Amino acid sequence: MRRIIGLGAIVAALALAAFFLLAPGIVERSMNKVVPVALKTTPRSAGMAVGSVDLHADTLLWSRDLTTRATRGQVDLPRLAQGGAALQVFSSVTKTPKGQNYDRNTGDTDNITLLTVAQLQPPRTWTSLLERSLWHAEKLERAAARSDGGLRVIRSAADLDRLLADRSGTARPVGAILSVEGLQNLEGKLANVDRLHAAGFRMAGFTHFFDNDLAGSMHGVSKGGLTPFGLAVMRRMEAQGMIVDVAHASHAAVADMLRLARRAVVSSHGGVQATCRVNRNLTDEEIRGIARTGGLIGIGYWDAAVCSTSPRAIAAAIAHVRDVAGIDHVALGSDFDGAVTTGFDTTGLESIAQALLDRGFTADEVAKVMHGNALRVLRAGIQPKR
Repeated sequence: MRRIIGLGAIVAALALAAFFLLAPGIVERSMNKVVPVALKTTPRSAGMAVGSVDLHADTLLWSRDLTTRATRGQVDLPRLAQGGAALQVFSSVTKTPKGQNYDRNTGDTDNITLLTVAQLQPPRTWTSLLERSLWHAEKLERAAARSDGGLRVIRSAADLDRLLADRSGTARPVGAILSVEGLQNLEGKLANVDRLHAAGFRMAGFTHFFDNDLAGSMHGVSKGGLTPFGLAVMRRMEAQGMIVDVAHASHAAVADMLRLARRAVVSSHGGVQATCRVNRNLTDEEIRGIARTGGLIGIGYWDAAVCSTSPRAIAAAIAHVRDVAGIDHVALGSDFDGAVTTGFDTTGLESIAQALLDRGFTADEVAKVMHGNALRVLRAGIQPKR
């Protein structure tokens, strides 16, 4: 009997070890997929992805070493370098509802808790959304420390200026800016904005896939506007140099934030209703409203953003924003590693430049989309208000 009990304990221990070792990778492989599409490039587009900036990737959510080329997912430092990236915004995802969908979700359930346990994250992250974000910031700092200067966390305009100056030489370091996807991680406390800022966060979306105490979500139940707490958070962010991101916010909340904004706001990742009629995509009125703040629309690469995964569809959405609001208000916002299927990973950005050229964009316009617009808005937005 003792032998049977001992054998059972060993089997259980091995099964548990296998779960912790294998489950995170299996989960990610099922969510972050690349299903290759035909990518067109020509000598005319060669080098146009160098210096590119992407406003949104969820890579920090997953149990991977950012400094090592992975066999799953869509972003890591080697692939960023190969694709010519200058700057990647990395988002912190802290909570997603079970049965997540684009139309209607409550905040009563959470998928991320099990993931934090399966990944053997620090126990403090198992019960605290704020601690999950602080852990993501720590992960990014550790990756930068291991990168031998290849990855730099950008906290200020001066940091960004140094990065660009160094990239003008022989070195090609990649910058990283921290963002938040859903400020439910404030846990109802305005002072936690300061803790996020101190940890390096310089952008934040108010909602994700459910309504919270700041605002309604496009995918929530009430889909309401900005709350008094949300306005207080917005004012604190603007003062400190944290960019307001309206991605995933309800139409009512977007209208409130655009009306009340004192600094440029962004929609970090998504699409536009005119080329892909999905409820989370932006209307022309919202595109113009973001532009009036001096902000940016980041165009995503997955099906629900552009109704395809092809560079041509991405270029079509970019062209629509240009035509509605002007070339200065559109950028890249992949949503890489955000449980999406894309047609290429971050090494394939030259194909977007080619698709823009094929639509008649000039070289100067392509440069603005690939990096110029984002660098301008990010540099201004991460400076504290004077």
